[in-house]
Amino acid sequence: MALSKTGYYDKPEGKDLFGKMMATNTMAATAGLAWSTVDVLMLSHPKGYLPTLARFAYNTGPMMGIASAFTLATYLSTNVRGKDDRWNYFVGGFAAGGVFGAWRRSHVAGLVMGLFFGIAGVVKKTSIIEGWEFFPPLNHHAHMGVRQIDNSLMADPTKVNKN
Repeated sequence: MALSKTGYYDKPEGKDLFGKMMATNTMAATAGLAWSTVDVLMLSHPKGYLPTLARFAYNTGPMMGIASAFTLATYLSTNVRGKDDRWNYFVGGFAAGGVFGAWRRSHVAGLVMGLFFGIAGVVKKTSIIEGWEFFPPLNHHAHMGVRQIDNSLMADPTKVNKN
């Protein structure tokens, strides 16, 4: 299995910590680099290469830390409790909120985001257990068909529906 193709749900919960870490950190690094690009180009406007790299590190590093905290706490909670349920995702979300609070240097922000990430984790685990998707995949090609629209004033007599 290629490292870039590793998915979080390829193995059951409580197994393959390395693969799950790779999956979550790949997504977090992608989101962190995207947000860092927006930050550098539109918000902070650093002058020079070193300040620009510092902004990328400032944004991307904590996002990867948040993803790692979620993955590790969920993995440990699953193995310690011996159950695969919603509480493991809540624990993982709360751990991720703690990393967020440390990044923002705010206990309140960490508590609030821990609660938010925990609830989001419970919703995600519920969707997995019940088999529904919060954001179903889009079929972009379904709307790409060529439509035949008759914009004439009178319908073509050869195409008139004879029912």
